[in-house]
Amino acid sequence: MRRVAVTGMGVISPVGNDCHTFWNNLTAGTCGIGRITHFDTAGFKVKIAAEVKDFDPLAYMNRDTARKNDLYAQYALAAAAQAMDDSALAGKIDAKRLGVYVGSGIGGMQTLLREVEKLTERGPDRVSPFLVPMMISNMAAGVIAITYNAQGPCLPIVTACATGTHSIGEAYHAIAAGRADAVIAGGAEAAINPLALAGFTNCMALTQRNDPTCASIPFDKRRDGFVMGEGAGMLVLEEYEHALARGARIYAEICGYGNTCDAYHVTAVQPEAAGAATAIRLAMDEARGWDAQSIYINAHGTSTPINDRCETQAIKSALGDKASTALVSSTKSMTGHMLGAAGAAEAIAAILALRDGVIPPTIGYQQPDDDCDLDYVPNAARYVKADLALSLSLGFGGHNACVAFQNV
Repeated sequence: MRRVAVTGMGVISPVGNDCHTFWNNLTAGTCGIGRITHFDTAGFKVKIAAEVKDFDPLAYMNRDTARKNDLYAQYALAAAAQAMDDSALAGKIDAKRLGVYVGSGIGGMQTLLREVEKLTERGPDRVSPFLVPMMISNMAAGVIAITYNAQGPCLPIVTACATGTHSIGEAYHAIAAGRADAVIAGGAEAAINPLALAGFTNCMALTQRNDPTCASIPFDKRRDGFVMGEGAGMLVLEEYEHALARGARIYAEICGYGNTCDAYHVTAVQPEAAGAATAIRLAMDEARGWDAQSIYINAHGTSTPINDRCETQAIKSALGDKASTALVSSTKSMTGHMLGAAGAAEAIAAILALRDGVIPPTIGYQQPDDDCDLDYVPNAARYVKADLALSLSLGFGGHNACVAFQNV
């Protein structure tokens, strides 16, 4: 297998719309959760979310492109533009060797709701001809490919909350196997709307604690549900020798990937967390990471009672004695759950933790839980030079994904 480097990154998130701001806020323990402003929450039990702030699509695309793309695709295009600018790859790669692996858990839900309202109130003739391309979950990958003339493999992945991590992992394998020389990989989501909020609330997934300071509290005994987030994360993955030959800056090497399914339940994690543990082991095996002295894990850490307990069990089962010294944190305590974008944003956090020797904290942590007994880096960043970083994601439907990174 060929080696694969990370040469560019971009992010749109509740704690910053570029990697520098995103990382500074994560390491400072800044919470991006607040009262919902996208719509009136009167009548809703849940009134908070982690919204993207001050996003201007016209900083990344022209007005016509923005008009013809759902908000999730606008986020994706913006993060991809940052990542490609960061990588300086444009014009230095054969178009047929550049791929796009970008997915979304939900896709263009904002557009769908708007056009349903038009249909109901004004009739079928008023529905936009752009409804279908704006709504479908593959379109972010499509418009990114069009923007950068990426004629290589293009694979939009939809695995709910594991989408971003699976996209990065599958892109890594595509480059390692020689099917592409570089891939723009990540995920995007913009689903903070009345229907999604009501649906997640009624399936008992969201916290109804409307105080942002104690709403998303992964691994804390008081946890009772996640907080919705939104945004996009994008990485440029590049074959290592290709990156060296053009003098690219290399953030890290992606060196392992695990992909499994619980095959158990539509929303709940398998109680023994066997599938998640296997995904971690597969990533560790591929990374040859068992000799690592210091391991950082950016956990899925949703702040739901079952997930955090089962994820803790998965880490302990997979790592054995190494689990007791591993540093585990959930940046969802600050960003909320960015759904299909979560894994990509969290991979960026894991890479920057390796680069800077700083482990971002799990904020809001106050009450330990006997079932969650690892080192969750509570409330303040920790200065530790990790040898290996893992980013773990678990999605509705039983989808498990883990990617591993190391410094070059």
